[in-house]
Amino acid sequence: MVTSGARNGSTTRVAAVTKSGDRSIPTLGYDGVVATVETLVELTERAAEKVREIQSTEPEGEAGVLRIAIQGGGCSGFQYGLGFDRGALEGDHELEQHGVTIVVDPFSAPYLTGATIDWLDGLQESGFKIDNPQATSSCGCGHSFQVDEETAADAQAGGGCGSGCS
Repeated sequence: MVTSGARNGSTTRVAAVTKSGDRSIPTLGYDGVVATVETLVELTERAAEKVREIQSTEPEGEAGVLRIAIQGGGCSGFQYGLGFDRGALEGDHELEQHGVTIVVDPFSAPYLTGATIDWLDGLQESGFKIDNPQATSSCGCGHSFQVDEETAADAQAGGGCGSGCS
């Protein structure tokens, strides 16, 4: 496992690091090739504050981690799922940002790579806002989205539906 400092001052733990330009090699670039670490999901400080606030109201032991997932549905094909879980499941990606432990299942990871989750509290918009570079289009409410065919094919190659089956 490799630990790196993310740009937002948080620590991101990643299970594998790939050589620059070659996503198929799960090793560090000790031969002079620069290793790249892409942040799976970034939680802003404002979003983390809100998550910790909500977590504190949950029963003890029931909200150990924030689970971020995608699910089939919504008017655009996929929708986001944010919720609490007791802990990570086998195969989950785990990240620690701003004091919040985040888990993402392997099926959802390709759809969420590079996404930023923020908390908005304004007159026109309030709630968690997900800025997802993998989304090629989204519905008006912003809760469902579509991805390009390549991202969808990469995610399907992993097998399973994200619910723990394979």
